[in-house]
Amino acid sequence: MDNDPGTAGGAASAGVPEDFAVVVDADGKVIVWSAGARRLLECEPEEIVGRPFTDLLALELPLATRRHMAAGEPWTSAVSLRHRDGNRVSAQLRGTLLADTGSGLLWLFTPAAVTYPSGPTAGASAELWERTLAQLPLPVAVYDREARFVACNQAMSQAMGLTQEEMKGRTLSEIQSTPDVREVDRLQRQAVRTGEVIHREMEPSRASGELRDHAWSVFLTPLKDETGTVRGLSALVIDTTDQYWARRRLAVLNDAGVRIGSTLDVTRTAEELAEVAVSGFADFVTVDLLESVVLGDEPEPLSPTAQVVFRRAAHRSVLPGCPEAVVAVGATDVCPPGTPPSRALLTGQGTRHRVGDPPMREWLAAHPARAASTWQYGMHSVMMVPLRARGVTLGLVHFVRHRTPDAFGRDDLLLAEEIVARAAVSVDNARRYTGERRTALALQRSLLPGRLPRTAAMDLAHRYLPAGSGSGVGGDWFDAIPLSGGRVALVVGDVVGHGIRASATMGRLRTAVRTLADVDLAPDELLTQLDDLVIRLDRDEGPETRGQAEETSGEVGATCLYAVYDPVSGRCDLARAGHPPPALVSPEGTVRFLDLPAGPPLGLGGLPFETAEVHLGEGSLLALYTDGLIEAADRDIDAGLDLLRDALAAPAATLDALCDQVVRTVPPGPRTDDIVLMLARTSVLGADQVSTWPLPMVPEAVARARRMAVEQMDIWGLAELAFPTELIVSELVTNAIRYGNPPVQLRLIRGDTLVCEVSDASSSAPHLRRARTFDEGGRGLLLVAQVAERWGSRRTATGKTIWTEHPLPR
Repeated sequence: MDNDPGTAGGAASAGVPEDFAVVVDADGKVIVWSAGARRLLECEPEEIVGRPFTDLLALELPLATRRHMAAGEPWTSAVSLRHRDGNRVSAQLRGTLLADTGSGLLWLFTPAAVTYPSGPTAGASAELWERTLAQLPLPVAVYDREARFVACNQAMSQAMGLTQEEMKGRTLSEIQSTPDVREVDRLQRQAVRTGEVIHREMEPSRASGELRDHAWSVFLTPLKDETGTVRGLSALVIDTTDQYWARRRLAVLNDAGVRIGSTLDVTRTAEELAEVAVSGFADFVTVDLLESVVLGDEPEPLSPTAQVVFRRAAHRSVLPGCPEAVVAVGATDVCPPGTPPSRALLTGQGTRHRVGDPPMREWLAAHPARAASTWQYGMHSVMMVPLRARGVTLGLVHFVRHRTPDAFGRDDLLLAEEIVARAAVSVDNARRYTGERRTALALQRSLLPGRLPRTAAMDLAHRYLPAGSGSGVGGDWFDAIPLSGGRVALVVGDVVGHGIRASATMGRLRTAVRTLADVDLAPDELLTQLDDLVIRLDRDEGPETRGQAEETSGEVGATCLYAVYDPVSGRCDLARAGHPPPALVSPEGTVRFLDLPAGPPLGLGGLPFETAEVHLGEGSLLALYTDGLIEAADRDIDAGLDLLRDALAAPAATLDALCDQVVRTVPPGPRTDDIVLMLARTSVLGADQVSTWPLPMVPEAVARARRMAVEQMDIWGLAELAFPTELIVSELVTNAIRYGNPPVQLRLIRGDTLVCEVSDASSSAPHLRRARTFDEGGRGLLLVAQVAERWGSRRTATGKTIWTEHPLPR
């Protein structure tokens, strides 16, 4: 539906009945209401008599009219009246002051008669007037050599709201003192002085006799006699308001193309649309999106019988603070079926409405807050334009006017549809990106640990911050892996690139690290194995080039830092592959960055990695991170490291609080890369938690080992674990004495679990097998595997260690 609001200026053109008459008393209240007035505005006398006359005005009286009334002088002017249905009616009225009736002065308002002045008839004025076109249907005025008013036609008199007699002999600045008028006055004097024609395009302004702003094209022409002497000046004024608004619409359209869609953010795109519309042609704009669009989902088809749920994405007003809005940004609003917004959504066509139209009145009546705001701020013209892109409806945009007197016209609707169509494509792109980014983030987070393990070796805290919306999801990862003997492995890595592919590669590498960590490889050996894996991934995922299967593409790469901490000895072994060095905070609070061999990034191949050993005292803090924390385009890495050092040195109540402190102060403003931070505060297992016994290579040592193990269980209060521990110790020590090399050592550790370790100098690792019926061996490790929760072996610098774990009783 397209409701035409009528003529420009916001007032329906209507003839004033000849019997129109209104009498207003000294207090400004209507005391007489004629039959013609009733027909024109469709208001009964009992509804009007006794009310202030200003209640009938849709717009304030022109400035010149108000001056005449204040001086008690008669006037003729265009007046904008309010119809019963809320629309505007334009009327040319004459105000006549009646005699004092004893209760004060009375004003009589009647239809104004149109007259055409004949102009001066004698003297110099007649000579000048003959050089002009007295009946020209455009405002024309004549001035003498001193730029003082001489005469004008009816159109100019109406525009100024003054008669010729009231303006005669006065300069334009004396007639009306506004910046635009004073500028024309200056140009008039210049034209008289130079004798040259001057043309100026004036910005919209309101003449003293006008109800609304007009854009004017002013031609100032010196009037010369036969000798070429300037005798005066003619001023021709052409109303170029329509042309001005046409140029303005083109400018708004160009502005929309430049400003809308600068980001892939749904909310920001909606804000840009509102900003462009308010700065261009509307007084108040709201952008409401379907809830599914805000979430990045595919919108469902709209039903003509179901209500539509919107979420306010943005609104903007020419008034500070946007006081007209009755729905807050981010809040939801419901649109019932059959209302003007619902019909606009279903048809997909923009519509124009007057506030007084019956469908609008019904819609407002159902929403008292919206109706109150409409009347409070004088909203009179509304456009509703659906946001549609690629055949999908995304939302609805309201354009409202309440400070601009002109109602929206057909050209305004075309402009609104054009900029909304452009914005809709950007909103849809942002919606699609939001959905894809949400999927990528979900994948990324599913590949990262949900929580870090609790261990006796260290307290852990972490933060993961994905890159900003302008960048794809990265491949940063972190992990904490419990190892045998109460040790803990810490890993932080960063895959090259962004997006789903980087996340998938990250998931593969994290899984590989966990698998290799279970084998108990040294940090440098683990990075070597990981380097080989990255090279294979690069070959598999690189470009398909026949005959070049052994060449890497360089598209897959990563950096990594791997550390293993032993709470028994306090030793930490670290190796890094092109990764930033970790920070170490001593128990006294001193911060330093560990000087580790840098190592090449993963994926280069052929270059060695080195393990460094560091001793960490009780309460030391180790900080592992990715380069997104310290790198920024506007600063070097050293500056980022200094910020990190200061943040780690600042006091914090908990590790989580310290994490928040670091990520709040160190990273740059806009994040272009993922950020990972992992903090580990170390603990050292005391002598009361670790017992170690060297054993001789004799069969009698087995019984001694069983006895010492049972006694230690009693000391630790773990009597219920005495039997399984005795059995495990017996089998492991027997195997070490029978198949291993000296020295043999038994160690029990009470940490998160009960750990039993038997070490010897042989490098041959045992393996689990199923013994046949008549085999004499092969049942020992099977028995150990059945009794213990976990078991395994690891290589040491002098041989191997067989270990088991058993959960502690609650």
